[in-house]
Amino acid sequence: MELEIATVKAILTEHDLLKEIKTNGTTLNTGVAYDSRVVKPDDMFFCKGNFKPEYLSVAKEKGATAYVSETEYPEGAGMTAVIVTNVTRAMAVLSATYYDFPQNDLYIIGITGTKGKTSSAYFTHAILNQKYPGQVALFSTIDRIVGPKAEDTFKSDLTTPESMNLFHDMRRAVDNGMKYLVMEVSSQAYLRDRVYGLKFDCGIFLNITPDHIGRNEHKNFEDYLHCKLQLMVNSKRCIIDADTDRFEDVFGAAKATTEPDQIYLFIADAEAGGVDFNIQDNEDDLAVNRFTIVNGEDPRGLSIAGDYDLNVAGDYNQSNATAAIIAAGLVGADHEDAINPLSEIVIPGRMEHLEIENHGTVFVDYAHNYASLHALLKFLKHQYQNGRVIVVVGSPGDKGISRRAGFGKALSEQADIAYLTTDDPGFEKPEEIIKQIELSIEPNTVEIKEVLDRRDAIQQAIELSGSQDVVVLAGKGEDPYQKIEGIDEPWPTDMGVAKEVKRGLIYGKTNK
Repeated sequence: MELEIATVKAILTEHDLLKEIKTNGTTLNTGVAYDSRVVKPDDMFFCKGNFKPEYLSVAKEKGATAYVSETEYPEGAGMTAVIVTNVTRAMAVLSATYYDFPQNDLYIIGITGTKGKTSSAYFTHAILNQKYPGQVALFSTIDRIVGPKAEDTFKSDLTTPESMNLFHDMRRAVDNGMKYLVMEVSSQAYLRDRVYGLKFDCGIFLNITPDHIGRNEHKNFEDYLHCKLQLMVNSKRCIIDADTDRFEDVFGAAKATTEPDQIYLFIADAEAGGVDFNIQDNEDDLAVNRFTIVNGEDPRGLSIAGDYDLNVAGDYNQSNATAAIIAAGLVGADHEDAINPLSEIVIPGRMEHLEIENHGTVFVDYAHNYASLHALLKFLKHQYQNGRVIVVVGSPGDKGISRRAGFGKALSEQADIAYLTTDDPGFEKPEEIIKQIELSIEPNTVEIKEVLDRRDAIQQAIELSGSQDVVVLAGKGEDPYQKIEGIDEPWPTDMGVAKEVKRGLIYGKTNK
């Protein structure tokens, strides 16, 4: 693959991004990079993000012959300088060009929402993989799947990858024979231009509540909502949970660019009108999550009505699954195609549980904002009416400041005991983050315990629990790292620690 300077000029001009090109005679670049540590000879280097001029010096030393930036740098003397108005947008359109527009060879389903994106993505992938085995890629918060071989599945670093990585992985998926792509689309993906210029064949909007608001993220809820709505604006077909907050805004964004007969509405209410599909909750406990999809006003020929058993607990997952079923139905899947995948699916870090004799049940879940934690605790509180809900939770540093108040609110409403602890503190002091969560907990609603060491917090919570109690380890899911002062410190995962504690309770010792 290669990128000619003449093509760069044409593409950037087409998108009204080009200010000027100062060439050193370079006519061709054989690679692209935005991380100076991985630059190869003849690469085009993008100066983006937390860029420092010394990164350009390193890229030049490694053989980069051109750079793309919003300003000219003396460190790039002797290189072709491509000066643009917006470097992240330039990187998106040039990455798509460099990787030969792989999106054109994929049917792309994008999923957004404050909660439920990962679950819905896994549900959609499972159904489509049943219908079209070995032809469905997945880009999720947990994993990226770009092909049928073991080496084609790897851990994700971001919910939605940087644009260069996104198009690289799309190209890899296409080359591996993938025809469909299911991907999570975060608000940050639009805020940071990771999906700039990308059109989706189908966009799913699950829900919205305040999240990702604060330093380095969205300035307010309206900005967060605006970024979420861009998926509707950029999708040929739209699927919307009609029960979402700000429904009129979501529906309006969809109607702005999508034909009315290509917008599908559903709701978790068997009696509601004005939607295309209704969800009837038949049974939702820890053993069985059974629901029925009923045709509403206009199913438009989709053969998805019927009963479903979902192998993931939580009544809220019925909506996530219904969105997936509709999306799969739009590309040929029917009720029969969806039954087995949904009844067998396991999602890493979502509602994983561990029984511990005399100490109740431990649940590990990625719930990482008010909406997801509230829904999870409400469901478990209903299931464990004779016991206590004990929660271990922290909040990440350097981002998502609004989550801290959200955690405090959810704990006040649904928890009996809360262990406030460390979760990816970054460059902030974990004790300060904990204090901010605690300030949002209503007085006398929940017993609060501050334990900075997450391993100790998990151990204490489990040891405190009785046979009727539930212990919820929230926020990290299967994350194997703690992000501390710029370093990813290895972490045995919350479930790994819970299993250590279980062994200690059985055999009399816990590894620390």
